[in-house]
Amino acid sequence: MAKKTMTLNLSDEEMEVLERLCEKKGLSKTALIRQSLRLYQRIEERLEKGDKLFFEHEASKEKAEVMML
Repeated sequence: MAKKTMTLNLSDEEMEVLERLCEKKGLSKTALIRQSLRLYQRIEERLEKGDKLFFEHEASKEKAEVMML
């Protein structure tokens, strides 16, 4: 598969979030963004099938639906 290069402009806050996540996960910026794209793609596929996305609090079992734009 051929790879392409792109430029991504982020605000200072967005760059800080990216850098913190990279450090926490032990990933490069490129690897984290690729992983994020794959996750977003899987979520979109499930939503298109009519599934819903929820977060569940482990202790209380309280659920909150995640709304995607």
